[in-house]
Parts: sequence; structure tokens; C-alpha cells
Amino acid sequence: MDWRDEGALISVRRHGESAAIIEVFTTSHGRHAGVVRGGTSRKVAPVLQPGAQLDVTWRGRLEEHIGTFTVEPLRSRAGLMSDRLALAGLNSICALLHFALPERESHPDLYATTVDLLDGLGAKQDWVLDYLRWELMLLEELGYGLDLTRCAVTGGREDLAYVSPKTGRAVARDAAGDWADRLLPLPACLLGQGPATPGEVTAGLSMTGHFLEHRLAHDLHRKLPEARRRFIEMLSRQG
Repeated sequence: MDWRDEGALISVRRHGESAAIIEVFTTSHGRHAGVVRGGTSRKVAPVLQPGAQLDVTWRGRLEEHIGTFTVEPLRSRAGLMSDRLALAGLNSICALLHFALPERESHPDLYATTVDLLDGLGAKQDWVLDYLRWELMLLEELGYGLDLTRCAVTGGREDLAYVSPKTGRAVARDAAGDWADRLLPLPACLLGQGPATPGEVTAGLSMTGHFLEHRLAHDLHRKLPEARRRFIEMLSRQG
């Protein structure tokens, strides 16, 4: 059994004397693990940095085996080392992919969006908004999608200001009434209204975090990765 694909490296751990086990989020094979022989050597270890874009060839005797990877670097994202917030964003992305994605299940749309986000970290002016939208897409891909297009009460599309923590549906400001303090704020930047300030994006991440924690993590019986919390804390200090 063998295949060749392209992917972003999301995790690395030492294996034995000199090998490493890596996980790569690939175009056609989803989150996939494999052993890299000599992965801790001076030649290979610098290539195996989280976020690196790789050309990978996987081989195994049987499809269900962990198998081995041969890797070739396509582009490094090591430049993010000089940007603490962008590096924290990269670590959060990798940790959430490792945490949330089923093994060997293809998600081509999420993959394409993830690569675009990784390429834009620290480079695009509004990359933190792209990150927030990426978390929404991750929820959607895994069956926990939110409906932010119309009010759950009135059906209208105007002045959407909240999200129901139970249904994940938007609620208009006037329709919220006495229930407003029990709803999650819906940042205007997610609706294309107003700037994506750190405060607005942090509020949005609080919203997505509710569903990541109380739906996804609850169903997986695991806690959300610490890397996500560290990223949000760093972002909130900039607000």
C-alpha cells in the first residue's frame, strides 16, 4: 500500500532512537500519521516543524498500519517565529486539527481553507478574522455548524446581534428581549459589518469556543487544547 499527497504538518513526536511519528493534514487523506525514519536527525528535524508544507509519500504493508512517510519540504513557515501572535495562531490551528479531525477522513474544503490561513498568518492584515471564520468552518465540517444568516425568532436578516447557545442560530437584537443576557454576542465583523478589532475577534472566539467546548469536546470526551487558550489570551491583550 502506498500513496503520495501534499499536506501541512500538524504534530511531531519522537519515536525510538532516531525516528519521529508525524501527523499531516493532507489534501486527499485527511489527518494521517506515519513514521519518519531519521526524523530527529540534524538533516530531517528542521524540516519537521509544525505548519510546514510537505510533499509526503506513505507506505505500509496494510492500509490500517501506521506505515512510514518519506517527506520533501515544499515551503517552511518558520518565519512566524518572529511574530508571537501569528505563531500562537499556528499552534492553535495545528492543535485543533489534531484534536478534532477523525483520522484518515478527507476534508478537501477545510484543507484548502487551512492552507490559505496558514499562508496568511502574520502576512494578511485581517488574518485573525480569517482564523475566526476558520473555526466556524471547522465546526461546520464536523457537523456542528452555526446558522448566522437569519434570526431564529423572526426569520429576518437585519440587526443580528446574538447567537443562541443551545441551537447555534442567530437572534436579532429586538427579538432577544429579556433573553439577551443568556445569549452569545455575535460580532458584527462576522457579518461584514465594521472592523475586525482584536476585541471583536476575541468575542467571536468566545462564541465559537462555546460550541467547540460544549458540543465537539463534550462528544469527544476531551478538553480543548491549551494552545487555543494561549492564542486567545495573547489576542485579548492586544485589544
